[in-house]
This record gives sequence, C-alpha cells and structure tokens, in this order.
Amino acid sequence: MPNKNAPREPAAAITRRDFLKAAGTSAIALALGGSLATGADSAAPTRKPNIVLILADDLGYAELGIQGCKDIPTPNIDSIAANGVRFTDGYVSCPVCSPTRAGLLTGRYQQRFGHEFNPGPPTKPQPNFGLPFTETTIAQRLKALGYVTGIFGKWHLGFEPKYQPQKWGFDEFFGFLGGAHHYLSTTEDPNNPILRSTKTIESIDYTTDAFAREAASFIERHHDKPFFLYLSFNAVHAPLESTQKYLDRFGSIKDEKRRKFAAMNSAMDDAVGRVLTKLREKKLEENTLVFFVSDNGGPTKQTTSGNAPLRGFKGQVLEGGIRVPFMMQWKGRIPSGMTCADPVISLDVLPTALTAAGGRVNADMKLDGVDLMPFVTGKKKGAPHDRLFWRFGQQWAVRMGDWKLETNGSHAPALYMLDQDIGETTDLAATNPAKVSQLQKAYDAWNAQLAEPRWGRAGAAQP
Repeated sequence: MPNKNAPREPAAAITRRDFLKAAGTSAIALALGGSLATGADSAAPTRKPNIVLILADDLGYAELGIQGCKDIPTPNIDSIAANGVRFTDGYVSCPVCSPTRAGLLTGRYQQRFGHEFNPGPPTKPQPNFGLPFTETTIAQRLKALGYVTGIFGKWHLGFEPKYQPQKWGFDEFFGFLGGAHHYLSTTEDPNNPILRSTKTIESIDYTTDAFAREAASFIERHHDKPFFLYLSFNAVHAPLESTQKYLDRFGSIKDEKRRKFAAMNSAMDDAVGRVLTKLREKKLEENTLVFFVSDNGGPTKQTTSGNAPLRGFKGQVLEGGIRVPFMMQWKGRIPSGMTCADPVISLDVLPTALTAAGGRVNADMKLDGVDLMPFVTGKKKGAPHDRLFWRFGQQWAVRMGDWKLETNGSHAPALYMLDQDIGETTDLAATNPAKVSQLQKAYDAWNAQLAEPRWGRAGAAQP
C-alpha cells in the first residue's frame, strides 16, 4: 500500500494500483503507446531504445519538488516523474557512493564480490580497489547489443588504468575517477584530474554544467544509433561550490550553506533539463528510457541535504541513508504521473535496461535486480521484490513487505512497520518476536552467500 507518510502526490498523479484497477485491456494498450492499427503500420520495425541513466550524488530524499522540497525548484528532474513513474520506496544497495555504483552498474549486490566499502582518496586508496573482472557492467552488456556508450562525471570504481571506464564497456569518458571533486577547478586535486578518456583537462567552468554539456554532445553525435548515456554527477556532494549565476537565484536564503546547496541542486536540475531538451530536439524522447536515482541519502550536517520524513543519513542503513529519489520515464511505454509504493532497488536498472534493449536476462547472470517494466505496465502483478537486503560492515538491514529489521551493530535488531512508521520511530521487536525471527533468518541466509570485503573501511566518515 502507499506510504501514509510519503510526500504528498501531485493532484494529477495516479498510483500503479489505481492504474491497473481502472484500465481494461484496450485502455492499457493505448496508455502504453500501443496501436490498434493492423497491417504494415503495426509491423513497422522500431529502433532499439536509448538508455539514459542519471545519478545524483548525496541528494537527500526530500530535496526535489516532486519529493516535497519547498525552497529549491527542480522542474526538470520532476518532469521525469511527471512523465513516468516515481518509486516512493526506491532504494540503493549501500548508503555510500562507490559500493552503490558497483551494484548499480552490475545489477548484483556488490557484497557478493567484496565491494562493500569506499576506497579512500586517490592519493592512498585501499589495496585491490576496483571492480573485479568476474563482473560484467551494464555498459558491456549494452555494447554487445550494438549500443554506443558514454559516461560523463564521477566514476569511483577504480583508479588504476585497468579499472577505468574504458575497460568496462564505455566508448567515451569525460569526468574524474575519485569520490569527490571541486566544481570550479581542475587543479585543486592533481591526483584526481578531470579526464577526457585518459587525457587531463586543464580547465573547467563548472563540473555540473560541463558534464551536461558533454552528455548533450554525446546525444547530438550519436542520435542516429542506439546509445547508453551514464550521466553521473558529483552534485550535490561536498564541497559546496557554485557559480554566481546559480547563487543569485537564492538570495532569499540567508543560511550560506543552504544557499550554496540550493544553487548546486538548481544547477543539477538545469543540467538534467539540458539533456532532456536535447532528446526532444532529436525526436528521441519516446524512444528513450530515462532513469534518475541518487546514490545514497543526504549527509545533512555537511551539506544541509534533507531526508525527511525519513530517519538517518548517508552512511546508515536507516531509511534516510538508503531510500532515495528514484524515477523512470519512457514516454508512450510507461503511463505518466504514476507513483509506485512497492520496494525497488537500483540493482533493477540493469535488467530493466537490458530487457528493453532486446537482451535476455538468464540465471547464469546471477542478477539480483529485476526488470521493472512488466510491473509498471501491468503485465505482472504483485511487487518486484519480496525482500531486499543491506550489509555495510557491522550495519545490516532486511525489508520484507512493509516490515524492516535493522541494526547498526551496536544494538539488537530493531523492527519497524514502514507503511505506518516511515520515520522508524517505534521499535516493534519486543512485541513481534516471530517476525524478528523470520527476518533474521532471511538475512542470515542471504549473508551466508556474500564474500568477505576485498578492502577495509577507509575512514569513519566514508566520503
């Protein structure tokens, strides 16, 4: 059921359940862009869809207009939800940056291959840091299907040449390899330069603008063939830096930290708008599957990014660390203005994109994600997942239905009923021992399948 405490939906929004209940077979066909025509028109071949994956960095659950934010307009990002589906219970597989990316790009719980922690800075990374070569990325899988592939922005999956994006299926790379970067300079951290492929870029205006500009150029240059575009912002990760152009939009915000955060968030929204506009200019909008996700919850103290009404922050397996803005658009295929309260996870991006591209998901891939399209279009009933898991060092959690069992390692597992208590305020473990036992056994069975971390936790702050 929809979360009672979730951000209020726009008046025009419909839930997935309402859509499936109200729509008959022919109505569904029309809503999904189907045609009642017969003959040559219905048999006309269509090009494989483009895939655009947009990843925000450290964006809090409550920092978009569509998520309830009042002081920072985000019309472009909001439009992805308005034109498609917003998952109110969308998760990532880790509450910090690098492990989330490892899971996102492989479609597998990253703990299965030891990618459990962030690596530390490029000057002194943890030994063995990088995706292991047992894994296959979404870029590699789509490239095998004839896609041209590009990444623009933050990588954070390996510093050594053998681990860089070009080794993982990306034809083009413009960005940086570390976990964070200054927005206005390429020289502040000489160990973490902005690169075009392997060549260092000497100057930059503003990383958010530059990554969007490069992404739009990628679309312009490859609009006549199917492409996979991974736009991986460093916004709105610290340090808080902005150009005056964006700061001027928020003169009414007196708190200097909040004003800079607002400027950075607004710049990211403009950047997303630039990419969406380019898709429209090239008449690609109805043949492009677009995802927007954040890599983890917001670190409120450091940046002001808020996660309300959730409890917790980046680095925690409380909802505020792992539940994130998560939306998906495919005009003509996904009904517009939908909200879905079923739990989904960023691991679902790969199988959803791969299946949309005409690829096949089979058991040999050992994916943990699922194709979301049949669930949002009504071809499959029920929820995509009956359980989701997290492990981050001593912290762990499991969600089954609306029940969640969670611990930070220093207390006995706490039990919450999320549809009634989205803020995880009331521990129900003492009055529901059978439910605690059920979730504990599910977690233990999953945990037994995982690998040991390939490197240790790099500092308590987990940047």
